[in-house]
Amino acid sequence: MGQGMWKNEPEFTIGVEEEYLLVDKETRALVVDPPTTLMAEAEEKCGPQVATELLRSQIEIGTKVCNNVQEARQDLSRLRSNIIEVADRHGLAPIAASTHPFSKWTEQKHTEKERYSSLTHEMQGAARRLVICGMHVHVGVGDDELRIDLMNQLSYFLPHLLALSCSSPFWAGRDTGLKSYRLTIFDALPRTGLPERFASWAEYQRHVQILVDAGLIEDSTRIWWDLRPSARFPTLETRIMDVCTRLDDTVALTALLVCLMRMLYRLRTRNQRWRIYTPMLIRENRWRAVRYSFDEGMIDLAKGVVVPFADLIEEILTHVAEDAEALGCENELADVRKILSRGTSAHRQLKRYGLERANGASVEDSLRSVVDTLIADTAEGLET
Repeated sequence: MGQGMWKNEPEFTIGVEEEYLLVDKETRALVVDPPTTLMAEAEEKCGPQVATELLRSQIEIGTKVCNNVQEARQDLSRLRSNIIEVADRHGLAPIAASTHPFSKWTEQKHTEKERYSSLTHEMQGAARRLVICGMHVHVGVGDDELRIDLMNQLSYFLPHLLALSCSSPFWAGRDTGLKSYRLTIFDALPRTGLPERFASWAEYQRHVQILVDAGLIEDSTRIWWDLRPSARFPTLETRIMDVCTRLDDTVALTALLVCLMRMLYRLRTRNQRWRIYTPMLIRENRWRAVRYSFDEGMIDLAKGVVVPFADLIEEILTHVAEDAEALGCENELADVRKILSRGTSAHRQLKRYGLERANGASVEDSLRSVVDTLIADTAEGLET
């Protein structure tokens, strides 16, 4: 099938949502009861681009609809800077990390909001443990059928995106041995994990409607797959990634994602497509990303062997080079290699912890030092 089967060429607009944890700058612990004026001040600075989250110790920002990666970076930089400024007035700081190194979920308080109360009532203990943050990237794909087709193909790359974004190695004061502990928490909820596959938009809608008619969900916003058609926007929303501590990493992965989607669309216009692999095989790579990030390689599903992650990334970057040029994000895409060379946030957190312990610091002091690193890295590279 060629390009003519779609109503319009995809817009490839970009929207990025980031969730942050708020920490007390003195104790470095999560702030259980942030000042009631904090959100009002944040809204004054950021308008509707800032929102509460499930926990009072969380805050979410979302960019405007951006036409390119550079616009997304500029808006993210502005929003991060504003949240840092507002939080600082109250002796707090945001950290862009998917878990807090030592604060415990049992000590957190939920935001008083009907949607959150409903979620907690339904999910019980699984929801109460959700002291986790993620990064969601929307890419504009206006055609419903194309959105489903791209979702089916893009699933292959979800483990690669996760591996490059890991920022949750600690949980409740312990090294979990995983680079993305966040997903082990989130996967306890229903309707999570890899997306299902559908032959058409109508088939997807029929399945969603069964759950709605049964009274199990209000709408598709209660479907929390790693990748899903957005319920609110004509976008494909990628949700698998940990929130990146450094803005440079966020931008690099956003560039990689939009280039991958354009590449898949481009193949379709040439009567080609990415091979569809079974969820069983993709889940294996997903687990490797959770466990190792990119340290121990991934399965090259075409070859059926584990290969170094750097080799896989170089192959992917070659595939999308044409798309990066067309989208004007070659420099941002090239920063993916920097993640490999300097490590993800998870790598940097573990390194800081290890150095502190080696120098004789206690476990508690070492973890507080990790929070200091997260505070600094969250603010790094922002435009003033």
